Amino acid sequence: MNIRRAEPKDLTKIQQCNLHNLPENYHMKFWAYSFITWPEVSYLAEDSSGRVVGYVLSSIEPDEEYPWLQVGHVNSLSVLRTYRRLGLAKRLMLLSKKAMIESYNIEYIQLHVRKSNRAAFSLYSEKLGFKIHRKEVGYYGDGEDAYSMRIVLKPRSFTHRLGRRVQAFVYARQRAVASWTLKCAKRVSQIK
Repeated sequence: MNIRRAEPKDLTKIQQCNLHNLPENYHMKFWAYSFITWPEVSYLAEDSSGRVVGYVLSSIEPDEEYPWLQVGHVNSLSVLRTYRRLGLAKRLMLLSKKAMIESYNIEYIQLHVRKSNRAAFSLYSEKLGFKIHRKEVGYYGDGEDAYSMRIVLKPRSFTHRLGRRVQAFVYARQRAVASWTLKCAKRVSQIK
């Protein structure tokens, strides 16, 4: 078994693994965009013949509450049935986590898991330390709910609070300027 960083040349093999295992699938453009934009955070496992038997596709995105901070996102994780219960999924996730931390200095990692997928939920919560952040009703295409899960890598700190204050200050200044501009426009129209 060989585990290595995924490369664009592996796209079709990874997509075959995805189509074989998962009910929801990404378009090839999404796969290609992810590999080009964040090449260091996705990994695959291949057997001795070079067939992809598992992968993790990850990306980096801005935090919902603090958009100046970066967070990791696990878009897809899959291991062929005959290779499950060997620790491959955990190893893939840990490699991706390490790469996200080292390359992007992320605050936390998030993912979505089907509410009915007990095996995946167990992996994420019991073996990898993810916690439920919220339930997202009807998240999947077939209407099934998802758990949005996170593992926090850095506790909220002074930097977050300071960033929040800076954001509030900028917003207040923008409102003040907009209000002043409106008043000036009214006065100009009264002069005419």
